[in-house]
Amino acid sequence: MRWRFSTLEFILLLLVVAGSGVAYAWVVYGDGGLIGATYALFSCMPILAFERRIIFRRLYRKIHSLATPGFLLSSIAVYFALVNVGFAAAGLLLRLAGHPGEMIPSLNVLLVALAISGPIIFVLRVRELLCRDVFLNLLTGRYRKPIQEERVFLFVDLAGSTSFAERFGDLKTQEYLGRVFATMADPVLRYGGSIDDYIGDAAVITWPFDRAIADAACIRCVFDILDQIDADAHRWRKEYGEVPSLRAALHGGTIVAAEIGVDKHKITYFGDTVNTTARLEGFCRTFDRQVLISSDLLRRMRLPAFVRSEDLGEQEVKGRGQKLGVFALRVGGLTHGGAKASAEANRVALPPS
Repeated sequence: MRWRFSTLEFILLLLVVAGSGVAYAWVVYGDGGLIGATYALFSCMPILAFERRIIFRRLYRKIHSLATPGFLLSSIAVYFALVNVGFAAAGLLLRLAGHPGEMIPSLNVLLVALAISGPIIFVLRVRELLCRDVFLNLLTGRYRKPIQEERVFLFVDLAGSTSFAERFGDLKTQEYLGRVFATMADPVLRYGGSIDDYIGDAAVITWPFDRAIADAACIRCVFDILDQIDADAHRWRKEYGEVPSLRAALHGGTIVAAEIGVDKHKITYFGDTVNTTARLEGFCRTFDRQVLISSDLLRRMRLPAFVRSEDLGEQEVKGRGQKLGVFALRVGGLTHGGAKASAEANRVALPPS
């Protein structure tokens, strides 16, 4: 089970929820801060855990596949059930500790629990929609004036999407693409990256440079995505008739980042680095290789033990004044599953984002 909170986020959520319970107890009863915090935590945290897919993940997916009216009614029913169970558990715990504790929440308490959880869920969903880094940068206004910085970009393209669409139609293809992109989410989050954009059948992933090269996080992310696809191969074939074939390219360098837009704001990256990464991904077809990386980026980090590199030489890149050194990356002597085990064995903690 993968936690979808960072440690800092989890602590902040605990403090916000507990603080709300303390405030409610003092306003309504004039006392009982500890009891209020206990009830708040036990009543609200299960809702947040459900929304972050930490508990009842199948139920979460089922509810989110419903039409809007069914989704809203089902979500409210689940929230009320979780609040009741959590409240009863808190009451039992308090009684065991020698404090007076109620086991059944009043309607007022249920509404307060939803009032505490609702805004937090809203903020988390907006953060998920924009991605963590973009959300924080928009809040702080970091890119309101253009900034020059170093970043690493990963372009991941789905091969054969056109033929898939011809066989199964646009709706099935969109479902297929959505599933592929969803598979990328956990590895990207795990290795400190952010999905910047989806362009047709390709995803654009980016990292601040130092975070990307720490323990070769950007390379590990690529092979972790491939591991997850391979691990689910049977399900892919059963549901879609084939296993997705991905092509990936990594390059890094100096770019200009800026917040653009009026009604809809977005952080956009400009510069040769982004264009070069896109051109590099095109070389995957030329050289019939799955994962490529520029020599400029490769020389600035140490390859993971399970990855081997192949020098493809200096290549002319359209729109670029100088040639680009290109290397192919592959798993050396291991299956993707073995690569994953090796990655776990050699993984070290990345610097906090």
